[in-house]
Amino acid sequence: MKKWVAVTAFIVYMSKSWSGVDAQQLSKAEIDQVIGSVAQILESRYVYPEKGRKIANVLNKNHRRGVYDDITDELQLVEQIQGDMLAVVNDSHLMFDYNPEHAAQLLKDAENPTHSWEIKSQSPGMERFNYGFQSVKILDGNIGYLKLDVFYDTEDASEVAVAAMNFLGRTDAIIVDLRQNGGGSWKMIQLISSYLFDSTPVHLGGFYWRPEDKQTQHWTLPHVPGNRNPDAEVFILTSANTHSAAEEFSYNLKHLKRARVIGESTMGGAHPGEFVPIGNQFVLLVPHGRSVNPVTGTNWEGTGVQPDTQVTASEALEVAKLEALQRLSEKFPGSHGDLHRWFLVSQQARLNPVSLSQATLQSYAGTYGPRTLVAQNGQLYYQRAGGSKLLLNALAEDLFELDVDHSFRMKIIRNDGQAVAVQGLFDNGYTDQFPRSD
Repeated sequence: MKKWVAVTAFIVYMSKSWSGVDAQQLSKAEIDQVIGSVAQILESRYVYPEKGRKIANVLNKNHRRGVYDDITDELQLVEQIQGDMLAVVNDSHLMFDYNPEHAAQLLKDAENPTHSWEIKSQSPGMERFNYGFQSVKILDGNIGYLKLDVFYDTEDASEVAVAAMNFLGRTDAIIVDLRQNGGGSWKMIQLISSYLFDSTPVHLGGFYWRPEDKQTQHWTLPHVPGNRNPDAEVFILTSANTHSAAEEFSYNLKHLKRARVIGESTMGGAHPGEFVPIGNQFVLLVPHGRSVNPVTGTNWEGTGVQPDTQVTASEALEVAKLEALQRLSEKFPGSHGDLHRWFLVSQQARLNPVSLSQATLQSYAGTYGPRTLVAQNGQLYYQRAGGSKLLLNALAEDLFELDVDHSFRMKIIRNDGQAVAVQGLFDNGYTDQFPRSD
């Protein structure tokens, strides 16, 4: 039977919204067959044998008590079985669904059996979503940013992954945004992680697989295409929706002291699973493995990955940028860190805005050589030689930055409390100054 990465496959197939199909009348024999099959599979394959037996016993007991007797359609049956299973174990990878198309595909693939650890993440049209790589760019201060929403299998997505990691290969810090990542393949975790270490293999993690009673280990790769970036400061953004493989990536790098996790505690799913057809209409996602971290000896199941800096998901990116710039400013005390210290001032003001009165802003308004400052509606604007008015953001009482270009700042020079000149400050160290002329 072909195995599927649990959460990735679940998200893709749930997106078909089977709740919109016409429910069909179920016979007692069909219900008997479904309950029997689900109970047998859970008892024989669920990652914890005793819990698998307990779930199976509850399903069989409820069946004998007539809990399923009044059910007439597939969707009612799904709701009842799902609730009964999760009442026994709160496992986010344990799912039962009505999905004839998926069941048919699984039955067709049954001719090509694989081992549990040979799970492959698949979904139709994944190339339309750029294989989960939603954004890659360089932020102020030479900080790389990668937004990754799915860890697709490297068999399909390695080309995009390699391009993204090489794009970030010369950054001083990397922020990996997993706030909307629901999981995927350990092979993509291995590939991306390998770019964050040198060529010496590092033990990332591993799994215990109940069906084969076997443990597997995952190490960084000794070779990757392009440039590694083992010296970059790494930050991972998480939310309460970060799940499964995204949690593994975060947990691995956190406990290897290779990354700081910023955001919310994650969902808490550390049990990879396989989809199994139940008849030709239903599918059961049965967790049959568990993650084993080489540092902690355990995993994040039920507890989630705990962030190093706990903030709301919406705040995580700005806080990560601040922490990155602080670390880089300390890491590079010489001229290399000047740019980091420059943007650190901007980021500190962004998180703790400076508020100035209209009277103060009005006292700065005037003409300074080719530069004109205009106070309007509680804001200060910069205009040069009759050009467009550009918004200035306050970094301090007498220091402002262009809203559209953080490479240029303006400092108000005062004498006896009066603005007498403006000094232009550029991120490359150049300065100029013009006296007030009005």
